[in-house]
Amino acid sequence: MQQTKWMLLLFPLFSRNKRRHVRALTWGSGASQTRIMAHIYIRFDFGTDEEKAQQARHKLDGWKQAFRLDKRLLYKLDRPEITPEQASAKPEAAEKPAPGAKSKTKTATKSAAKTKAKASEAAAEKPAPANGKVGLLIRLYFSSYEKLSEQRWLDRIPSEDPFKGASPRIIHQSDPEFESTDKQFESLV
Repeated sequence: MQQTKWMLLLFPLFSRNKRRHVRALTWGSGASQTRIMAHIYIRFDFGTDEEKAQQARHKLDGWKQAFRLDKRLLYKLDRPEITPEQASAKPEAAEKPAPGAKSKTKTATKSAAKTKAKASEAAAEKPAPANGKVGLLIRLYFSSYEKLSEQRWLDRIPSEDPFKGASPRIIHQSDPEFESTDKQFESLV
């Protein structure tokens, strides 16, 4: 192929030393350009108000679904550990019907047993707090180019109705209690 001077000036890949240009395109980059996403925690203390904590949880679920905040907004309810004295309390024993009872009595006791089982399942879904204190720990996990969204959520969450009276505490990555809060968040269920 005959190379002309104008080709050499406009298109450097047509130069005599083609390998030099191709090699420059295939070199690896020096360092990773993706940064670790910093996250922020917001701690709420609802005291003994379980209903407010459940309303706040419900509101967060609605926001996660409506604004597609799956991994950007994570939360966990924080209830203190149960003491051994409270754990030793025995559940109520179920009554057993007499062996010579009629069939109507058996069906009535079966339906009563079913309602008790449903009630115990409902109680298992909402475990009662050990000493009445309920806390909510929220983790905001936005990337560096989403700083505006992060700031808007930091302003919005504490100003909404169920969160207002729960004494919000915002914990940034530079705060001294950040590591202990991070470990606590990972240990909660």
